[in-house]
Amino acid sequence: MNQRVAIVTDSTASIPAHLVERLGISVVQLELTVGEESNDERRVPHDQLAEAMRSGQRVATAAPPPPAFFWNYSDAISEGVEAVISAHISTGLSQTCASARTAAAEFDTPIHVVDSSTCCLGLGYAVIAAAETAAAGADVRTVLDVLNHRLGGSSETVYVDTLEHLRRGGRIGAAKASLGSALSLKPVLGLREGVLTRVGQAVGTERAVRKAVDVAARNAGTRRVNIAAEHFQAEQRASAALEELRNRVETANEPILAESSAAIGAHTGPGSVVLSVTPA
Repeated sequence: MNQRVAIVTDSTASIPAHLVERLGISVVQLELTVGEESNDERRVPHDQLAEAMRSGQRVATAAPPPPAFFWNYSDAISEGVEAVISAHISTGLSQTCASARTAAAEFDTPIHVVDSSTCCLGLGYAVIAAAETAAAGADVRTVLDVLNHRLGGSSETVYVDTLEHLRRGGRIGAAKASLGSALSLKPVLGLREGVLTRVGQAVGTERAVRKAVDVAARNAGTRRVNIAAEHFQAEQRASAALEELRNRVETANEPILAESSAAIGAHTGPGSVVLSVTPA
């Protein structure tokens, strides 16, 4: 076979299904618990998840267990690749990389587990670039260089209707969540060194989404970039934000509009929008 390197990622990368299939990317699913039922996140409809969150049901996410990675790595190695690159959601947000490393230790074939320090299509675009490079027959060092270059220049800007779901999931403290509610402020968040940090705020949804676009546009600068918007139960809002971002960033390639993975939506909540910017 021509391809020397296999690419594995996780479901939070939000890579469109046609690209996953065309590029042969293996996608390991995070786990999602709603009420008393646990499943792969792809098996939980977004409408069902949103209703559960609005009604106050228990919602929790978990990293894929090591066996899920083991079988993906085993399948890739059986195809005769020289190495596997396994790129995943930030360790500041999930234990996914830890599970991947546990499974990787079972193989003699080199498996490079990469903590992306990001998620969503910031991760997804980097994985797509790595998979395209691998499909061209590049060696593992070249593919890793492409992946790390894209990850190093990526950014995520997140609008959420409320911080409550992030608080419940342990991604922010109770004091920060209550402050936003008390002042009727809508937060704008970003990923800094792999963890969520407030990068802005505004009164009202419309102003806060505009603020998120402002932050994303500044992150893009004048570079050639890929941009994307993901949403959880907020397609119209995300589409409008992406159109505004595209108008602001003249050097952007054709953008992607996508639904967030259910595991991301379980923390950001209904109405959330994530804007991704990565080097092209």
